[in-house]
Amino acid sequence: MDDAARLQVARDMVEAWNTMDWERVVDLFAPDGVLHSVMQEPIVGHDAIRGRLTALTDGLERITLEIKAMGVIDGRVFIERRDVFDVKGHHGEVPAVGVLSVEDGRVTEWLEYYDRPTLLRGMGLGADFAH
Repeated sequence: MDDAARLQVARDMVEAWNTMDWERVVDLFAPDGVLHSVMQEPIVGHDAIRGRLTALTDGLERITLEIKAMGVIDGRVFIERRDVFDVKGHHGEVPAVGVLSVEDGRVTEWLEYYDRPTLLRGMGLGADFAH
């Protein structure tokens, strides 16, 4: 894949999140793709990613991934963004950086960097939803 194609997959992923098309999000991952919020254990494979999305999006009313910058460095797509969301009546905004490895039109690894307490506060949670 060339860099333009990698960027298009990343744009497709952002669009799937913004439209809350969770099956599209899962489908954009390779079957053995990895979703790794770096402060937690990696999630591997479609079933596990779907399960994490179910937990993460419970009560989600809207989400917008606002892209500040996106580019390819050494074959990896870097996305600086601000996630703006409403979940169960709570409004949150979280600055984040995602680093995506993309091969054969699918995300093989997505590393996610953000401040987890800011995310949890925005979701109105006092404890981590993943535990």
